[in-house]
Amino acid sequence: MECDKCGRDAVMHAGYSGAHLCEEHFRASVEKRVRRRIRRDGLVPQDASPGDPERWVIGLSGGKDSVVLAQILDETFGRDPRIELVALTIHEGIEGYRDESVDACVELAAELDLRHELVSYEEEFGVRMDDVVEDDPEGMAPCAYCGVFRRDLLETYAAEFDADILLTGHNLDDEAQTALMNVLEGDVKQMAKHFDASLGPFDERTDDAGFVPRAKPLRDVPEKEVALYAQLRELPAHITECPHASEAFRGEIQELLLKLEENHPGTRHSIVSGYEELASMAADRYRGESTPEMEACDRCGSQTTGDVCRKCRLLESLAAT
Repeated sequence: MECDKCGRDAVMHAGYSGAHLCEEHFRASVEKRVRRRIRRDGLVPQDASPGDPERWVIGLSGGKDSVVLAQILDETFGRDPRIELVALTIHEGIEGYRDESVDACVELAAELDLRHELVSYEEEFGVRMDDVVEDDPEGMAPCAYCGVFRRDLLETYAAEFDADILLTGHNLDDEAQTALMNVLEGDVKQMAKHFDASLGPFDERTDDAGFVPRAKPLRDVPEKEVALYAQLRELPAHITECPHASEAFRGEIQELLLKLEENHPGTRHSIVSGYEELASMAADRYRGESTPEMEACDRCGSQTTGDVCRKCRLLESLAAT
């Protein structure tokens, strides 16, 4: 196959658009979509001064998505005096797997001369995911524990670093899976949380509630294209599935979407686009309704709707085993 733009050998064919692209034009296409999403979500500060830049914290796991995100953000804003980039890596305590991905994070941060912060479950909570999986007092999937702990640390340290935005590497497949899961579960309130009219499709929590806003610049790029981009640029990504990954429902949705995309190219884009519109309408529906007030957790001080946050309840359950 030849590249549609220059006639050179194509490295990829996008079924959803019909495009055949060579390496140069494929890389440019990925970067263009990421930067366009950043503009659409209004992330670039208009009033920040060189002496007081906005701080963007990147959740850098060492996987392909976060590594690609960090690379493109650095090339786009690394020398922009309005923005300061900080990489935050979380070590969950998964022997072998996380050690290798942390090495990838360290290597990339050094190459980009990027400020890099590393925190761990063990240091912060006194637990390791390997031990959590073995004990499992709540009888939950490992991802359920890990998701709570990781989110807590991302939020805590983004706030500690006085971040203006927390950026994560969720790609198009991730977003389409989440959208379809919420629709199939009939969770309209969860849809509403994914949209805020004042910010656009940021994460549901904003600094108005004491949380650093999140953004997902890779959300328009399919997972396979993110992986190809990382490969072509020889980025130090650790492309291996977590040995404890066991989100059964999401796995089923993933397989379903891959099949649908194969038979009906563009399905993922359509799902995400339609979901954003539904989420916007759902946000209008629930906006103004009384919601539980956020208060400080009695144990750790994190924002929660109850006396004790979910993280602390899980940690207490683990300590009792």
